[in-house]
Amino acid sequence: MKPGTMSADAFLAEAQIMKQCNHPKLVRLYAVCTKGEPYYIVTEYMRNGSLIEYLRNVNNRLSIHSLVDMSAQVASGMMYLESRKLVHRDLAARNVLVGDKISGVPEVKVADFGLARKLMEENIYEAQTGTKFPVKWTAPEAAQYGNFTVKSDVWSYGILLYEIFTLGHTPYPGVHNRDVLRDLENGKRMACPKNCPQGIYQEMLNCWDQNPDRRPTFEYLFTFFDDFFISSQPNYVPPSVDGTVFDVQAIDGVEGEEIGGGRRRVRRRSR
Repeated sequence: MKPGTMSADAFLAEAQIMKQCNHPKLVRLYAVCTKGEPYYIVTEYMRNGSLIEYLRNVNNRLSIHSLVDMSAQVASGMMYLESRKLVHRDLAARNVLVGDKISGVPEVKVADFGLARKLMEENIYEAQTGTKFPVKWTAPEAAQYGNFTVKSDVWSYGILLYEIFTLGHTPYPGVHNRDVLRDLENGKRMACPKNCPQGIYQEMLNCWDQNPDRRPTFEYLFTFFDDFFISSQPNYVPPSVDGTVFDVQAIDGVEGEEIGGGRRRVRRRSR
């Protein structure tokens, strides 16, 4: 960590949060060092680096099965944080790490708990005045008022889905940070990525509901992606490792209409 950005006590408090989080889809903390600046944390090694770089690497030919499975893995880790009343506050593909492949699918884990906070009794964490956040990944209520909840993490998860299904494109392409919140208030949402299944795009829109209370839970999102092929294809057969490659392109604008409607009921599989 850069010198001067956090006191030793604050750093240890952050490390304590990581230490308490024990889940297979969260990066594990092994040790901390605060003897002198810069402070260090030692975590498990994920050999393929960040998800954003992995998605952008043209050598990583990813099938839609892999993209859906990685979405489920992230939702699984976030479901655990949700159950512990913890907010991540910086969920994005850059903060998800990629390990080895398991059954042909890359293993991913949620990382970077530097902003994670325990929610208060009212289930809201209010950030300090002047704190800076990545606008394109941050829910409107969090960016404008500093109010972070599990539902603001759900919004960020929707942006992460956009990153996954565009193979690492930056959200709101061509739109400046200062214009993003204005466009969102006017009801604009990013259009469906090319070749992205409509049901998955619908869940992106559900995550981006202006009303936080109407956004889905991570428990629901995990179930949706974990059972996606079972619930959408009656005679589903798991694809081979060399399955169809998912070809996507960047979206030029943010004019997509917001779509309402109910969510599917799906069956849960053990994971």
